[in-house]
Amino acid sequence: MPTAATLQMLDLSSLRHILDLHAQYRSGKLGGRIANLSYIDLTDFKLEGVDLSDANLTGARLYGASLRDANFMRANLFGADLRNADLRFARLDRADLRGASLRGANLTAASLIGADLREGMIAFKDDKQGLRLMKHEKRPGELDYAIMTGADLSGARMNGTMAVSADFNDANLTGAIMSQAKLRKANLSGANLSGADLAGADVTGADMSGAVMVDTQTSGCNLREADTTGVLSAPISVYIDDHPLIDYVAQHEDWARTGGAKGGRQTLPGVDFRLVGDMRKRILTTLDAEDAVFFGMDMSGIELQGANLVNADLRRCNLAGADLRGVRLIGARLTHANLEGANIGPLELGGGRLMRADLSRAVLNHANLKNADLTRARMLETTSEHVKDEGCNYTLTERA
Repeated sequence: MPTAATLQMLDLSSLRHILDLHAQYRSGKLGGRIANLSYIDLTDFKLEGVDLSDANLTGARLYGASLRDANFMRANLFGADLRNADLRFARLDRADLRGASLRGANLTAASLIGADLREGMIAFKDDKQGLRLMKHEKRPGELDYAIMTGADLSGARMNGTMAVSADFNDANLTGAIMSQAKLRKANLSGANLSGADLAGADVTGADMSGAVMVDTQTSGCNLREADTTGVLSAPISVYIDDHPLIDYVAQHEDWARTGGAKGGRQTLPGVDFRLVGDMRKRILTTLDAEDAVFFGMDMSGIELQGANLVNADLRRCNLAGADLRGVRLIGARLTHANLEGANIGPLELGGGRLMRADLSRAVLNHANLKNADLTRARMLETTSEHVKDEGCNYTLTERA
């Protein structure tokens, strides 16, 4: 380790050798060695997809580096300079990022589960000054202007972190510790803050519209200074004519199972279904639930053929293998929804007539559409950024 706050340069050949030895170490091969890139200047290096899990990058300078899809799981990035770095889809689970500067970095859809993003300082031994602090151009341990859209920060430690004007849109901050964090003018719209600790945080001017705040600690946090329009809090028990919601769901399922011989078709607009619990493999054909809330529910294998789910909140729902033929999802929110293998094709009505699934104006950002069937689906003005759609069938899909 250097004795002064200076960085060392590294040529490509030496870097490749270090990475090769690290790969051998990761695979358990004889002669492998964990990568030590502490205090190395890697400014603007292109390291897309590199595996540096468990590596030591203490104080490294990665300013503007291309690190998309890189693996930094459990890596030591204490005091690293990651300003303006491209970390889209990178894995930083349980990484030590104390004192690291991520100002302006792009961490869209990155995974930082359990990462430590608290403040921290590196001190060097100096013959003249005793101890000298390593300083970046900006405050250490800060996320100002960082892009964390759709990132997974569940369980991350961010207490006291500077994150002014940072973009956490649709991020997963479940259980994150953000007490005393500086979140002025931050974008937390649509973020999942369930179980997060925001005690004493500064959210002045922050956009928290549509955020999920179930069991969120907010003591000393002045939410009046933030936009909390449409915040989703803990679900409350729903009773209709003195009967619990679950009874009406059961009645509709009986009606669908028996072709109308039993039960009754239900119209349940604006209802919060979260307390219904298990919705897996339920048969709720033609359910009318416009503006309803299903956030985070397991609805895998459910049958919702011809259902009216206009403007419904289906964020983070598990709809894997669901039968959604002919469903109306106009304006629905499906951010982070799992639709793998779902059938969202047309519903046959007899006589050669088809009811097409309609996802016009729906939001599918970060959704999983692997092997889904969207044959003939209408997707006019649909928003679908960072979607996983390998094997998805878009035959005759109508898209603007």
